[in-house]
Amino acid sequence: MEIQTISSVKLLLALLVPLIGTVGVMLMGKNENIREGISSVASIFLLLIVASMIPAVLDGKILVFHMFTVLPGLTVTLRADAMSMIFALVASSLWTIAVFYSLGYMRAHQEHAQTRFNACFALAIFGAIGVAFSDNLFTMYLFYEIVSVCTYPLVAHAQDKAGYEGAKKYIIYLTTTAKLFLLPALILIYVLTGTLDFPTNISDGLFTDGLSSGNIQNWMVIMLYIFCIFGFAKNGIMPFHHWLPGAMVAPTPVSALLHAVAVVKVGVFCTTRVMLYVFGTDTMHALNLGIPTAYFVGFTILAASILALCKDNLKERLAYSTVSQLSYIILGVALLTPSGIDGGLIHIVNHAFAKITLFFCAGAIMIAAHKKDISEMGGLGKTMPITFACFFIASLSMIGAPPVAGFVTKWNLLVGSIEAHQMGILLILIASTMLNVGYFAPVTYKAFFGKRPEGETYQGIKEAPLTMLIPIVIACTISVLLGIFPNFMMQLVRTVTG
Repeated sequence: MEIQTISSVKLLLALLVPLIGTVGVMLMGKNENIREGISSVASIFLLLIVASMIPAVLDGKILVFHMFTVLPGLTVTLRADAMSMIFALVASSLWTIAVFYSLGYMRAHQEHAQTRFNACFALAIFGAIGVAFSDNLFTMYLFYEIVSVCTYPLVAHAQDKAGYEGAKKYIIYLTTTAKLFLLPALILIYVLTGTLDFPTNISDGLFTDGLSSGNIQNWMVIMLYIFCIFGFAKNGIMPFHHWLPGAMVAPTPVSALLHAVAVVKVGVFCTTRVMLYVFGTDTMHALNLGIPTAYFVGFTILAASILALCKDNLKERLAYSTVSQLSYIILGVALLTPSGIDGGLIHIVNHAFAKITLFFCAGAIMIAAHKKDISEMGGLGKTMPITFACFFIASLSMIGAPPVAGFVTKWNLLVGSIEAHQMGILLILIASTMLNVGYFAPVTYKAFFGKRPEGETYQGIKEAPLTMLIPIVIACTISVLLGIFPNFMMQLVRTVTG
């Protein structure tokens, strides 16, 4: 398919909508109905703008919008291609759902500083959309840092000792790794290649010509690759994962934002974007970078799953589940086989809708029953059947069971590991699936078949408010539909790999 590049102001509009939403929220902060109305309208507008670009991208076009030039070969430019559309669709659609859920949660919990919360939420989406539509590594780095800064007040929202400690760990981990690893790598890549612009396919990368002519040393490219993997610490790869469970002190809508919509998805999107469009499959094959990366993140998959088994607090268990699940995305791409890359990229979508459902359910349980620990949730399924049914369905997606979206991921990853002739990776995927069952199944079983803790009754416990329950059902339903009808999103994924 011939690739045509066309200029489009839609990219700028997509970036401006959450920014305008932020300003509107701050100006109308005293009127909560108007404030949240602005957030809702902005999220819907963003989704419509992103969706309007899909036909052109599926038709093989790349949309670009040049903002300004910093140095020769160093620009701030926006670009919509198939890979950026995958993440942009996830971020924009989940923002729409999360806005309505946050409205119910924050009011039911009578949270303070709701204007600041909504403004920072919109700014985080601004950063995520900027990352999605980055045309080069420099633009991506700028928006990556914006996401880190804008989400700090959200993690510290409670303004207590635990909140400040969690936020301190969060910002130190993410900004230190970006400055220590990513920024030097970015500068050196620019010096070596003269550009940071992403190619239009996943084969070439920026180093192919230099390696073939012998101008660039192999060890240097390998070092830069390692720096990029660790520099995007939002990807949750061990040992740079401790910030993620620590950030669970934030309100549940923030946890959902961190794990499904913006922060960690920004991390894995940037990591896989760099793997495919900075280094490229040709260079990764030539330097044997793929399979070692797959085994390296395979350790994170298993170790984080084992840690999840040990956690009684539901949000902590979900946090370690996220650490594990993120590495599926990187593992799939690192296999460098068509099915592997398909499985990795589609998991950006599949994990997002399932994980936001799980966190929404955790928030609903906290609001309705005031329970955070799994050991205290015995019998709650009888009084909150919709919430726990949605939790069960979303957990099936995390496990990889049909007909939910996660099955599409697991199928492609398993096929990809066979294509790559890596039985070790196949065993890691099977073992992690068993561990997924081990830490998700007890939650549902205890809720529907367990007994209430001694001395506690069901009196007064009912489902969370509709403003929270409806987004839960919508996110859960989309997760099922993505499993039954995967072709739409797979079209975008295969446009990347094709």
